[in-house]
Amino acid sequence: MSHKNHNFFEKFSDWATKFTGSSYAFIGAVVVVLAWAVSGPVFDYSETWQLVINTGTTIITFLMVFLIQKAQNKDSKAIQIKLNELIAAHGKASNRIVDIEDLTEKELDQLHCFYENLAQLAKEDADIHTSHSIDAAQRNQNTKHEAFKLKHEEWLQAQQQKKESN
Repeated sequence: MSHKNHNFFEKFSDWATKFTGSSYAFIGAVVVVLAWAVSGPVFDYSETWQLVINTGTTIITFLMVFLIQKAQNKDSKAIQIKLNELIAAHGKASNRIVDIEDLTEKELDQLHCFYENLAQLAKEDADIHTSHSIDAAQRNQNTKHEAFKLKHEEWLQAQQQKKESN
């Protein structure tokens, strides 16, 4: 897999993200603020002097919001891919959890409640190696449903036999 960046913006944003998160960028920002503060008496603390720092920080902040969001999106996507790989590689993990980041907030809340219930089940188990998952819960539900259907059919047959014997 190639790690080359093919477009200018990608290269620039990677460099800018790394640089702005470095000690050099912080020291540079401190030096700029100190130079501005020291220059205050020279400019009689004028409105223009104040406007320089206000405008500069506003512009930098505005641009940094987009740069940070791009870096966040890229990191988030990479983390999601890594988590998806772990889910896919683990035999007992539910593959239905892959790409759940596309669900609505309400759907995620429902899943969260389900996993809270699974955590409670895990706490109640004497064996710490017992596995609970969405798929295991679905299999349990299917087993219960089949058992219920079987008992219901037996009950219906018993009712039918009672009618026939009367």
